[in-house]
Amino acid sequence: MFSRRDLLRLAGTGLAAMATPRLALADVATDTPLHGLSAFGELKYPKGFEAFDYVNRDAPKGGLFVFSPRTWVLNQSPQTYNTLNTFSAKGDAPPRMELCFDMLMVSALDEPDSIYGLLAESVTVSRDKRTYSFALRPEARFHDGSPVTAHDVVFSFETIVKFGHPSILLLMTQIENAVAEDDHRFRFSVKGDNPGLTALTAIPLVPVLSKNWYSTRDFEASTLEPPLGSGPYRVSKVAAGNRIEYQRVEDYWAKDLAVRRGQNNFERIRIDFYRDRQPEFEAFKKGDIYWRTESTAKTWATEYDFPAIQQKKVVKRTFPSEKRPTMQAWAINQRREHFRDPRVREAISLCFDFEWTRKNLFYGSYEKSHSLFERSDFRAEGLPSPQELAIMEPLRSRLPTEIFGEAVLQPSSDGSGRDRKNLRRASELLAEAGFKRDGTTLADARGNPLKLEMLIAAEVFVRVYSPFINNLKAIGINAGLRMIDPAQYQLRLQDFDFDMIGIAFAFSPTPSSDSLATMFGSRAASVPGSYNLCGVADPVLDELIAKVSAARSREELNTIMRVLDRLLRVRRDWIPNWFLANHQVAYWDMFGFKEPKPDYDFLPESLWWFDEEKARSIGKS
Repeated sequence: MFSRRDLLRLAGTGLAAMATPRLALADVATDTPLHGLSAFGELKYPKGFEAFDYVNRDAPKGGLFVFSPRTWVLNQSPQTYNTLNTFSAKGDAPPRMELCFDMLMVSALDEPDSIYGLLAESVTVSRDKRTYSFALRPEARFHDGSPVTAHDVVFSFETIVKFGHPSILLLMTQIENAVAEDDHRFRFSVKGDNPGLTALTAIPLVPVLSKNWYSTRDFEASTLEPPLGSGPYRVSKVAAGNRIEYQRVEDYWAKDLAVRRGQNNFERIRIDFYRDRQPEFEAFKKGDIYWRTESTAKTWATEYDFPAIQQKKVVKRTFPSEKRPTMQAWAINQRREHFRDPRVREAISLCFDFEWTRKNLFYGSYEKSHSLFERSDFRAEGLPSPQELAIMEPLRSRLPTEIFGEAVLQPSSDGSGRDRKNLRRASELLAEAGFKRDGTTLADARGNPLKLEMLIAAEVFVRVYSPFINNLKAIGINAGLRMIDPAQYQLRLQDFDFDMIGIAFAFSPTPSSDSLATMFGSRAASVPGSYNLCGVADPVLDELIAKVSAARSREELNTIMRVLDRLLRVRRDWIPNWFLANHQVAYWDMFGFKEPKPDYDFLPESLWWFDEEKARSIGKS
């Protein structure tokens, strides 16, 4: 599948209230070919623009960029791979397969909700905003030289909706049909309360596949055959589970388009896979890996004193995080009977002492998370506003009373590591939920012990999670950590085979109901491979999610999202834990890049370039 970072960047939730709210696609000219679309504001880039402002349009081409997905925390990338079929639910595909495929339109990384034509030369919107007619660029080509046609687009849509990975197809449910009018023209029809938002989130997610190439292949098969694409890179070297390398396509058909100029500058991009963080870090120190984000506070604070740092061959610095909501939390799997009672989930949260952890394990870094939409205008604060109450009142009889009070905050502690007041309250909640002491452990009325296994895939989490586990044990929960290899971890994640698991996401700027439903909606709870890790199926959540795509301004969107945030926090399906305000990055000093970075994503493999003079000076040419 596409990496979760890229899917959520294209179709997720977001930030940044515009100064003047506008109706969704209200100002767009209808029945007129357009070069781009924007939900709540005007396009920054006019027709005929030469390049995005955040790129170096004259960046040199060449060089090698090497990284490991293990350090790309917010990506949730697989830590291994066994297939190159990135669209099927079978197997685990490597990150950055999206570099091999072009889509109809692409996002601008310095705007919160704008998309511009790539394969599509233009898009024409019908007056009712429900039909989007596209003209393909006649020069668009697959890597074998065959043209990209409207029939390929229709095939891609119909096949992915029927057989594709849940991470894609669940985001495309509001597209009613796709019709090819001739080789270069086709149209999509969309449904829903706000078809404009549906179009903006669904259209960029249609990766265009070759109908002819797949006519002799099983679309659902798990295979290591490199797929035929049309993007700026193609798969060049495969070592399943260990390494994958992408080669820049020299005659890439779109290299001189404004939406691609100054990007995709490295001759080769290599991704190396490691079973654990420490071997990966050692590889970086030796220069086998060239770039990494550091997500371990202890390592960032104490271990960046190796020779290459001292010799100034490696740069250690921070980059501003994106202007997008951040979610870092533990998912509690309510497919397990014992975790369906919210009192049990609240008791679990009371056992985590963030204050002690920050001081003793995080070296004073990280901030406590309370919301699933941290650092955004979607984060609920204090009492509900009149605008929020207007949404909540019609649902009052079906909402928990707690939602009408102050926004729920994660518990604070005395910083001792074992706050007796919090642990006592946790014990009270478990007693109210029907659990009694049976020796040293808690058991339900049938005598079944309350067990909780936290699933991890890296040794680093043992240090951070162990104090949490000890507190859970102290109140009678039979708790433990289980570390498994990356392949097993991915399989169990996909099959929802866990009690509790930690994840992190950076959501994208503007939401649609479909994108939110993949994580919080009832339908996704029963779809293996979806993001609804908690197994939540709540009709009221579904109703609030449906209201998102009916928002007619960003102000209204923010209000709906704050109500959604309030409900999610009251339900305690997820336990927010911590977040970092900046990217902690280290890299071998042989790259060029333009500053400041764009506000809505961080894509060094696509926007940076190889600086031959710098590389020569540190012995890396």
